[in-house]
Amino acid sequence: MTHDQSFTNQKFKVVGTRVNRPDGVDKVTGRARYGADATAPGQLVGLFLRSPHAHARIKKIDTSKAEKLKGVKAVITSADLPDHTNGAMLDKLTNCMARDRVLYDGHAVAAVAAIDRQTAKKALKLIKVSYEVLPHVTDVDEAMKPGAPIVQPGTKTRGVDPKPTKDSNVASVSTFGHGDLDTGFKEADVIIEKSYKTEQTHQGYIEPHACLASVGPDGSGELWVTTQGHYTYRTDCAALLDMDLAKLKVTSSEIGGGFGGKTHVWIEPIALALSRKANRPVKAVMTREEVFKASGPTCSTSMDIKIGVKKDGTITAGSAHIRYQDGAFPFIWGQLGAMTAFACYDLKNVQAVGYDVLVNRPKVAAYRAPSAPMAAFGVESTMDLLAEAIGMDPIELRIKNAAKEGTKASYGPTYGPIGIGPTLEAAKNHPHMKAKLKKNQGRGMACGFWFNFGGQTCTDINIGSDGTVNLSLGTVDVGGSRASMSLICAEELGIPYEQVKANVADTSSLGHNDTTEGSRGTFSSGMATIFAARNAIEELKNRAAQMWDVPVEEIEWVDGEARAVGQQHDNLPPLTLKDIAAKSAGTGGPIAGHNEVVADGAGVSFASHICDIEVDPETGGTKVVRYTVIQDAGKAIHPDYVEGQFQGGAAQGIGWALNEEYIYGEDGTLQNAGFLDYRIPVCSDLPFIDTQILEIPNPNHPYGVRGVGETSIVPPLAAIGNAVSNAAGVRMTHVPMSPPRILKAIEDANA
Repeated sequence: MTHDQSFTNQKFKVVGTRVNRPDGVDKVTGRARYGADATAPGQLVGLFLRSPHAHARIKKIDTSKAEKLKGVKAVITSADLPDHTNGAMLDKLTNCMARDRVLYDGHAVAAVAAIDRQTAKKALKLIKVSYEVLPHVTDVDEAMKPGAPIVQPGTKTRGVDPKPTKDSNVASVSTFGHGDLDTGFKEADVIIEKSYKTEQTHQGYIEPHACLASVGPDGSGELWVTTQGHYTYRTDCAALLDMDLAKLKVTSSEIGGGFGGKTHVWIEPIALALSRKANRPVKAVMTREEVFKASGPTCSTSMDIKIGVKKDGTITAGSAHIRYQDGAFPFIWGQLGAMTAFACYDLKNVQAVGYDVLVNRPKVAAYRAPSAPMAAFGVESTMDLLAEAIGMDPIELRIKNAAKEGTKASYGPTYGPIGIGPTLEAAKNHPHMKAKLKKNQGRGMACGFWFNFGGQTCTDINIGSDGTVNLSLGTVDVGGSRASMSLICAEELGIPYEQVKANVADTSSLGHNDTTEGSRGTFSSGMATIFAARNAIEELKNRAAQMWDVPVEEIEWVDGEARAVGQQHDNLPPLTLKDIAAKSAGTGGPIAGHNEVVADGAGVSFASHICDIEVDPETGGTKVVRYTVIQDAGKAIHPDYVEGQFQGGAAQGIGWALNEEYIYGEDGTLQNAGFLDYRIPVCSDLPFIDTQILEIPNPNHPYGVRGVGETSIVPPLAAIGNAVSNAAGVRMTHVPMSPPRILKAIEDANA
């Protein structure tokens, strides 16, 4: 692993060091408390009854026998929930509990709370639901055809002119780009047009959704939950159940993986509703089958990519039509795909059109840089085909057309300082690119982009009388933010890392913080922590001024201590943070710093990946031989965590590219809802993933930080697709590239 610091001039003392992680000991000893580890006196077990059909009308639900069963304390159907049928919360409410129709296999129709699991399971069997089975559609292309079953009646396609009058499964069409495609394609010497497909995948977090919910007779509630955003969960649960925000306290547990999948409520509002009805705490934990069937996976897609190029390698035009299935509820996944498709390149004529399409599958959730990996698979695979057609090295083609500072991005804005060029140059010069390949091995590379986000953030710093520091954060730690924030806090205050203890506060202890998503954790909380520390330093200077009886203007804070400036103060020795804290009771009380910010200016992120794959021509089996991730971090606050994010994204991308997919039967039910049949990579499937951190500072952050958590999952589908295609001697256009698909492609090519 290499860590290239040549791009940053800022001098740091503790930021950038590889300190011990604060949660490490608890996690390896089993002391860490996850979503299912919370208990409360008198708690009940909450279980869900789920639809066995992909699409059906609920004619009748009879819960009477279940309600009479000894030990059952509450039964809930949609009739027990507030009516939000005309509000913005309808989709969320309907996804948590079906109303008049079930929209996918696994859609919840009822829930029970009982004294133990056996009683709850017995109660579910006593609930009688009569269904009228309706036609269903689970494939994105089939859902767009005339005559396809309509998933959500009343849906009219947004983003097209004239406004449609007929219902459609196409919820919206989003178009981005600039220039003139016709002119651009006329200028091309070579045009490649190709269609691609990617299948639906799950984030594969090891910890299932779990919560402990308690609502008292006064209407006040508490929720302990595994989540990426406990404030968002509070907002959604309170709105869905007509509770006051201030009366619902949400505490986030340790999180056993999220990757975007723990950004929506699924079982939590129902657990609270059960508790409210039973007047007892209710614990609900999804089974693995429920996680697969009824929590948000990513989209499956189908796309048509067309790119034109001159013989010298100049791309003259690029177009993409990308169809994303959103599950049964519309969102902006197609829009994000269209925005990211060509973001790595400086193109004069470009257009990307994203379609958001409804099907009878579970509501889609984010999966690390949502929508970008699929679009990159199409565009980056086509880039390799272009390079081959004009006899140019694929990396040289990318370098020639890479976006740079001043480029008008394909989705609208003009880029500031960005890292796509440097990552490509680093990939070109990396030893991996020069290593010899063996028989049946192929090498591929690809680029990737993610926007990164900022958002609402609130942070507190409280200095103890012994000089140690409590840092309260509102962003859930999904990838090491407690260590990173402690480093930033220590850097600003000028104290050792070990003197700072970071905690993720509950929703009653801090102002609102947006969900940890969009690679915003370190960027936004880092910004708030810096400003909160500077706020605390001003107070420390005030206290030192009191202790010395000198004007505060004559005090500066350097290396963790107050110093009086000027010859007249030469006799005053510096006061350390510990000295000032020890006297705080007599100088005005506790010393604290606070900041709330809407963190704007998240720097965009780019990566280039290199991959070597061995393909067995007899079986179509694959082995990843070598993998390298090169990415711009802006500034790596804690390099171990940054490398971990790079490697984690690549590992998930490898699984997605080679094995993972949702398989639906003719009846619209999921066939492989478990880790036995839905195969995520294990250690033996992966090589050591090499990393190289580049640092092109983000000018909009005091430390130059760019988010790093998501970009690393964008290039793998394409990098692996290019490697497999080179190894097998046939172009792969369908992800995952499982052995049967590779074998069929080889056989078709030979035939």
